[in-house]
Amino acid sequence: MRDPRTIIFHPIVTEKAVGLKTDDNKYTFCVARDANKIEIKHAVEELFKVRVLEVNTQFVKGKPKRLGRFEGRRASWKKAICKLKKGDKIEIFEGV
Repeated sequence: MRDPRTIIFHPIVTEKAVGLKTDDNKYTFCVARDANKIEIKHAVEELFKVRVLEVNTQFVKGKPKRLGRFEGRRASWKKAICKLKKGDKIEIFEGV
């Protein structure tokens, strides 16, 4: 199995993600594009010492961007929303 740090890149802290955390105990991460739900679940459990009940994933398409006359595109990425067991918390999100 791969190293968990190569699967989970960073947490996502937006208004919607913070709302999911407070309401449903769901935490959002940016993950590797080729990672599947089982790998994501094991990586979160190993890194943060919590129990993951469910993992939902989605691909976020990169948006087209311009700088003057030059056109480009932001990179596409994969998002994972992990629902934790009631009572479990991830400390890096606390105080946000």
